[in-house]
Amino acid sequence: MQISYNWLKQFIKLDIDPEETAEILTNLGLEVEGIEAFESLKGGLKGVVVGHVIACEQHPNADKLHITKVDLGNGEPAVQIVCGAPNVAAGQKVPVATIGTVLYDKEGNEFVIKKGKIRGEESFGMICAEDELGIGESHDGIMVLDANLEPGTPISKVLGIYTDTVFEIGLTPNRADAMSHWGVARDLRAGLIQNRPQNTYSELITPSVSKFKVEKRTLKYDISVEDSKLAPHYAGVTISGIEVKPSPAWLQNVLKSIGIAPKNNIVDATNYVLHELGQPLHAFDTSRIKGNKIIVKNAVAGSKFTTLDGIERTLHEDDIVICDEHQPLCLAGILGGAHSGVNENTTSIFLESAYFNPVSIRKTAKRHGISTDASFRFERGIDPNITTYALKHAAILITEISGGEITSDITELYPKKFEDFSVFLNYANVHKILGEPIPQETIKKILVSLDIKITNITDKGLGLSIPPYRVDVQREIDVIEEILRVYGFNNITVGSKINATIAYGSKTDDHKVQNIIADQLVSQGFYETMSNSLTTATYSDLVNGINKNQQVGILNPLSQDLAVMRQTLLFGGLESIAYNINRKNADLKFFEFGNTYAKTLTGYEEYKHLALFATGNNNGINWNVQTTAVDFFAFKGYIDAILVRLGIKSLTTKPNESDIFSEGMCYYLGDRKIVSFGTVKKSILKHFDIKQEVFYADFNRNNILNVVSGKIKFTEISKYPVVKRDLALLIKNEISFSEIYKTVKMVDKNLISDVSLFDVYQGDKLPEGTKSYAISMKLQDKDKTLTDTQIDKIMSKIKNQLQNEVGAELR
Repeated sequence: MQISYNWLKQFIKLDIDPEETAEILTNLGLEVEGIEAFESLKGGLKGVVVGHVIACEQHPNADKLHITKVDLGNGEPAVQIVCGAPNVAAGQKVPVATIGTVLYDKEGNEFVIKKGKIRGEESFGMICAEDELGIGESHDGIMVLDANLEPGTPISKVLGIYTDTVFEIGLTPNRADAMSHWGVARDLRAGLIQNRPQNTYSELITPSVSKFKVEKRTLKYDISVEDSKLAPHYAGVTISGIEVKPSPAWLQNVLKSIGIAPKNNIVDATNYVLHELGQPLHAFDTSRIKGNKIIVKNAVAGSKFTTLDGIERTLHEDDIVICDEHQPLCLAGILGGAHSGVNENTTSIFLESAYFNPVSIRKTAKRHGISTDASFRFERGIDPNITTYALKHAAILITEISGGEITSDITELYPKKFEDFSVFLNYANVHKILGEPIPQETIKKILVSLDIKITNITDKGLGLSIPPYRVDVQREIDVIEEILRVYGFNNITVGSKINATIAYGSKTDDHKVQNIIADQLVSQGFYETMSNSLTTATYSDLVNGINKNQQVGILNPLSQDLAVMRQTLLFGGLESIAYNINRKNADLKFFEFGNTYAKTLTGYEEYKHLALFATGNNNGINWNVQTTAVDFFAFKGYIDAILVRLGIKSLTTKPNESDIFSEGMCYYLGDRKIVSFGTVKKSILKHFDIKQEVFYADFNRNNILNVVSGKIKFTEISKYPVVKRDLALLIKNEISFSEIYKTVKMVDKNLISDVSLFDVYQGDKLPEGTKSYAISMKLQDKDKTLTDTQIDKIMSKIKNQLQNEVGAELR
C-alpha cells in the first residue's frame, strides 16, 4: 500500500521529516518497506533556473545560431550560451539548464548538460524549449517566461512541479483500519503523542463537509435493500449538470504519486476519497438507470453480467448486485457494469456509498477472480459509520471539479447501527503480558490517542468502548497488543534473567518417529521440504489410481491451482524438483512429512505420510571422488535404513500396483502396507518438464505408528571380524531377491548376518528368460573368529541351497 507524505500532512501537522515518519510507522506495526521520491515531471527539472538574456549576437560562424550572455542570478558574471532558437532575444526571461543538469526525452532517456563548443564558440548551458523540458510539444523556439521573474528562480517553482515522498507500507491483513491516509494518520498521531510528548499532535484534521448543500431536488431515486445483513449501511445522492473531463493537475498529481492512473474527474474523485478515507464509492450514469429505483439484492443464479473490464460473468445466487428496475448495474463492492459507468457523455450521476458484508464480498471476489481497490477494503471490513460522511465529501469534490450541482437529498438506509465493542482491561494482565508495569496514566493516554473511549475506571482496570472500524480489537488481549505497539516494543526492557512461559508436554510417538527419521535422512544428505496441502485438481488426470470422487474441493479457492486438497505428496515434491532443476540444481534428495485428504462415504479422512525423492547424482562433483548417479538400489538402501532404524522387521515384498511407478515394489508387514517406492513414470515427469530419472517413496505413517514399538533396541558390537563373500548368480527372471535372501539365510541364521543385492544385469549375453544377480553376504560369529574351513563349508552349503531351491547357477 502506497501512502503519500504530503497527504498525511493534510491530516496532521507534521514537523518531522519522511525518514523519521517512516521509523515511527514501522515501530507502530505499519512497516515501511520502501521510501521513494515522486515528481510530477521526471527529474523535477533540478538545475533548470530562470535566466535573463542580457545580450544576444549573431554567431560568427553560423547563420542560424546566436551567442547570448545570460544572467543566472547567482551573483556570478553572465554565462555565454550558444542558442539556435529563432526567437531568442535580449531582455527575455528564459529557462536555462545549467551545467550538470539531467533532462529526459519522451522515451525517458536521460541526457546531461555539459560544457561544449559549438562552431568554435564555448557554451555553458542550454536555453530550453517546452519539449526539452518535458512540459509540452512545442519546439518552434525557446520558452519565454514572465518578465517579472527573478533570475535564478528554480523553474520547478515557476511551473509548480509537484514533489512528494511516498511510503510503501506492508500492511498486514488484520489492519483494515489503516487502509487509507486517514487511518495511517490516526496511527501516526498515536505514535507521535507517545514518542514526542513535548509537541501537541492531538488534533486530527479531517475534511470538512459543511459545504454540502442540495441545490435542487430534481433527480431522486428510491433505494431498496432486500437483505440488510448483506448491505447494513447504504446511501446515495444524485449530482447533475456535470462535465466529464480530465481532473485538475493537483488531483492528477496526488493520484499519480500513489500509483493511480487518472481517468476523468468523476472517477478520480471517487478514487481520491477511497484512498483518503478508506471508503469505496461508485458513480452510475443516470441515463443508463431504467426506472426510478435502485435495488440492492442477491443476483439471479446463472444470469449473465458484463463488468467494467469487458468480461461477461455468470453470477452466483450469493453475489450482491446493484440493480435498477430491469437489470444489474454493478457487482456490489467489487466492480461496476460495462453499460452503467461514467463516460465523456455523462451529465448526471447517482453516487453510491455503502458498507457491504465482508464475507459476502470476499466470496464473490474469489469466485469471479476479481481483486480491486474496493473489494480489497470491503472484504477486510471498512468503517461502517463514515458511509454518509464520505458520500458528502465526495459529492462536494465532484461539484467543485465538474461544475455540477447536488440534485437530491441523501437517501440513507442504516436500520441497525454498528455498536462499539465493549472490553474490560485488567491492569494486572497488561503487566503480565508485557513483562513489566506500565504507568496507568500512560495506558490511558495511549488508549485515548487510538480513539478508544474509557467508559469506566476501577482500581483493577478500565472499561473500554472500541470503535467498530477496529475489527481486529475485540478482546482484552487485542487491547494489550495495541498498548504495546504504541508504547514501543523497543521500550520493553530485557532483564538479566529470562523466564520461559511455554510449558513443554510429553512428545507424541509421531513426533519421536519424525525426529528419528529426519535425523537419519539429513545425515544422508536429504533436505526437508514443505509443500502446500492445496493443489490443482488436474493433477489427478496424471495418475489413474487417484479417485476424483474422493477429492476434497475448496468452496472458495484462491485460484484454480489451489482448488482441492492433495491426495498424494508426489506432485508437490515434483514441483519442488522442477523448480530446482530449472535453476541449475539437478542433484536433489528431499523428504517431506505431510498429510493427504480424501472424501469418503462417512465424511472426510486425513492420512499421515512420509515422502522421499531422489534424482540426479548421489554425491556432489569432486576432483577426488567419482560421481555416481542415484539408482534404484541406492534409493532402496535409504528406505531399508529407515525401517531398520525404526526396528520394523519381518517385512514381505510385493509388486507395486500403483501406476505412479514404471518399476517399483512395496513392503508389507502382515496386511499393512508400510512403504511403496520406485521410479516415477516418464509420462508424469513430462508434465513437470523433468527430463531426468526421479525415485519416489511413499511411507504410510499411520501404519508405521501402529507397528513401531517406540523402544530403542541395541546390541553390543562384536569384537570378532566380519567376513564378506560375493556370488554372481544366473537365475530365472521370475525369481525375486526376497526368495534368494530367504534361501541364503536358511543355511545358518546365526552366522549369516546380512545378505544384500548390489547388481542386476539383463542383456543379450545371457540366456533368454534369465538375469544376473550379484549378492553380497556377511558372515560373523559373535563368540569367536571364523576359520577358513568354517567359511568354505558355509559357502558350499549356500551354493547347493541356491541351486536346489531357486535353480541358481554360478557365473
